[in-house]
Amino acid sequence: MSSALAFQTAAQLSDQLAARQMSAVELAQACLAQVRATDGRINAFLSLDEADILAQARESDARRAAGQARSPLDGVPVGLKDVIAVRNQPLTCGSRMLEKFVSPYDATAALGLKNAGAVLFGRLNMDEFAMGSSTENSAYKTTANPWDTSRIPGGSSGGSAAAVAAGQVPVSLGSDTGGSIRQPASLCGIVGLKPTYGLISRYGLVAYASSLDQIGPFGHTVEDVAMTLQTIAGHDEKDSTSFRTEIPDYRAALAQRRGPWKLGVPKEYFGEGLAPEVRASVEQAIAWYRAQGCEIREVSLPHTEYAVSAYYIIATAEASSNLARYDGIRYTHRSAKSTDAIDIYHHSRAEGFGPEVKRRIILGTYVLSSGYYDAYYGRAQKVRTLIRQDFLDAFREVDALLTPTSPTVAFKKGEKTANPLEMYLADIFTISLNLAGLPGVSVPCGFSPEGLPIGLQIVGRPFQEAELLAIAHAYERAHDFNTKHPAL
Repeated sequence: MSSALAFQTAAQLSDQLAARQMSAVELAQACLAQVRATDGRINAFLSLDEADILAQARESDARRAAGQARSPLDGVPVGLKDVIAVRNQPLTCGSRMLEKFVSPYDATAALGLKNAGAVLFGRLNMDEFAMGSSTENSAYKTTANPWDTSRIPGGSSGGSAAAVAAGQVPVSLGSDTGGSIRQPASLCGIVGLKPTYGLISRYGLVAYASSLDQIGPFGHTVEDVAMTLQTIAGHDEKDSTSFRTEIPDYRAALAQRRGPWKLGVPKEYFGEGLAPEVRASVEQAIAWYRAQGCEIREVSLPHTEYAVSAYYIIATAEASSNLARYDGIRYTHRSAKSTDAIDIYHHSRAEGFGPEVKRRIILGTYVLSSGYYDAYYGRAQKVRTLIRQDFLDAFREVDALLTPTSPTVAFKKGEKTANPLEMYLADIFTISLNLAGLPGVSVPCGFSPEGLPIGLQIVGRPFQEAELLAIAHAYERAHDFNTKHPAL
């Protein structure tokens, strides 16, 4: 992308398109040029249909010329994690199992972007079936962190975060089952929102763990995230878990809601395992809110210590069930070694799934098996209820919670792959929100001595994204972290 456009926010680009200072085709071409210049090192994209992208951009220009722009995002490129269905585009989920699959329909979120006039811009790399915290589990490539290409961008939405951080697209969509939007946003120095469960339709989101999965946006700024959320939030008859609730003007609320707020700091999130540089940056952010007149209270979420255990029982159990459909019979990879029906299942799944997916299927099948269901899955669901109640109790005292997003900055490629448990603990501050169905946003709040980004997680009440984003926006506006970009 030209230096004049690289790293500009979606809001800035939207204003330039509206003022006819550039065309959507010129913007799309600039993004394509930035991908060509940087993606050999970043590996954010799995596929990119340049002809389709430019055709979408020409349609946007025609609408604007006729005075019929559909939304502020009309003509703005938006990348999509390769787990969100877009009609006539690949839908691999980062897996060999779906290597040749092309989606016959649009996810509701993708359709929302289309209806808003956004330019759907390519398929972004991810951990296979969204199972991972580093994007090292993709069957195709390992995405690099734009701030240091020897390090991971986080996961599972690593491609979506890296593409925004590298200036390839101004905004993107990811999915978050246990931190897969907020953790890579933190490690890549951008903003990432995991909305309340049920705010955005999951229709067309390939399921990992259905009671935990949620689509959400990445952007350079809170305003960009608010603009994108506006286009994809809302009730959907095609998703039985979609919730009927009023959708406010999220962008307008950023200026309207000014605090001061009552903010809680969970003591359980500042213990063992938190890197000193992360603690220091987050504590400085908390001190800033206090200096603005916000009331800061220490709160307790006493069941936090059980969150990782409960999450990996519930998530793997649901994955075991959801991934049973990939059997080599219908639309998935079919092994050439197969001689009968049992062979088709055995060889196709053995060849199509990677090691981490197999690990989680086996674990999930075990905890659902006869004699173990009550001891593991049933008990984990009870713990989940207690974790949600902890948050609801805290929200009787405060408007939102302030925590670290990730316990560390981005780690080196290969550093944790030999120890799955260590990798799972990378999500220790994010998974509780998925268990409780709560919204959370990660905003940049500092850098480590090596120059690696650090994120602040802000946790809100259910369906109070407008308030949550306003709290994040107040901090972002007073700091310049979002204006710093990697030297690519």
